[in-house]
Amino acid sequence: MGPSLRPVDHLLRLEWIAVFAAAVVGYVLAGGTWQLFVILILAPDLAMLGYLAGPAVGAWAYNAFHLLLWPAVLLIAGLYADKAVAVQVAAIWTAHIAMDRALGYGLKLPTGFADTHLGRIGKR
Repeated sequence: MGPSLRPVDHLLRLEWIAVFAAAVVGYVLAGGTWQLFVILILAPDLAMLGYLAGPAVGAWAYNAFHLLLWPAVLLIAGLYADKAVAVQVAAIWTAHIAMDRALGYGLKLPTGFADTHLGRIGKR
């Protein structure tokens, strides 16, 4: 078990829960189906396969798919091109990242999967 949460940690997790909820609402408003949501909600975690090449490559791959930058770019492109599916995928991707952060999973450090920018995860 990790260290006990500070009050600011609770606020940050609450903030990420709000981002998750907003992403789901945005997804619904964009006309997304629940089948697509269920299929893609864990898709960014496929980047963990990078850990098969070692912790540094794994951290890079995981982090590349867990930055809000990419779903934001996809959202803007989808809105600009009027492509609902791009907006829907961006919302699912954002929901995934928000869910991870709300659960305490951060961006990975090259020292190992359990080392994140939010602190160490898992059993010690």
